[in-house]
Amino acid sequence: MEWKISPEPVDYEEALAFMDERVAAIHEGRAGDMVWLLEHPALYTAGTSAKDADLLDPRFPVFKTGRGGEHTYHGPGQRVVYVMLDLKKRQKLPDIKQYVCDLERWVIAALKEFGIEGHCRKGQVGIWVQKPLTPTLSRGERENDVAKIAAIGVRVRHWITMHGISINVDLELSHYSGIVPCGISELGVTSMKELGVQASMDELDNILQKNWPGIFGQA
Repeated sequence: MEWKISPEPVDYEEALAFMDERVAAIHEGRAGDMVWLLEHPALYTAGTSAKDADLLDPRFPVFKTGRGGEHTYHGPGQRVVYVMLDLKKRQKLPDIKQYVCDLERWVIAALKEFGIEGHCRKGQVGIWVQKPLTPTLSRGERENDVAKIAAIGVRVRHWITMHGISINVDLELSHYSGIVPCGISELGVTSMKELGVQASMDELDNILQKNWPGIFGQA
């Protein structure tokens, strides 16, 4: 397993080209699995299920991509985690749903170490948190006071994974207003900072690496 950390923002098209090459190398036996930790400049991406109507204000470059899911935002202050794994070697029977579940468990375990209780929502991929409530909220508003802190969108080629996770650490949340994030208008997005957690990218990276073996094994 190789861990790659990019200290400077990486252009989206450059990242796509890198993933394509790495997946080909893994498939041909020229390289092993990799997790790549990086940030992107401000941009929107549209997954294979994205609806044109959900792009409300294309204030940033928009990239159509082969990952699953709908529209999302990437930008400074967000940790993007691209995971390139050979599922045929990692699982007894390659199972994309199980892989996505493992990604969710990994993020939940990492966030827990920062005191953040993340959870899954049935039918909605990603990691969600209960935002702090104020006494003035009505019951209906309380029920909707759930926000996404981490998005997941994957693609698989030759049973080797591409794309992965984005975790909101300390970013400009207003940038999400240009899209309907993941096609869900009734629930919002949040970040570790908005939840009162000050964390650096290095701290998050270390926690992600620490929790990796418990989910995916040592190799």
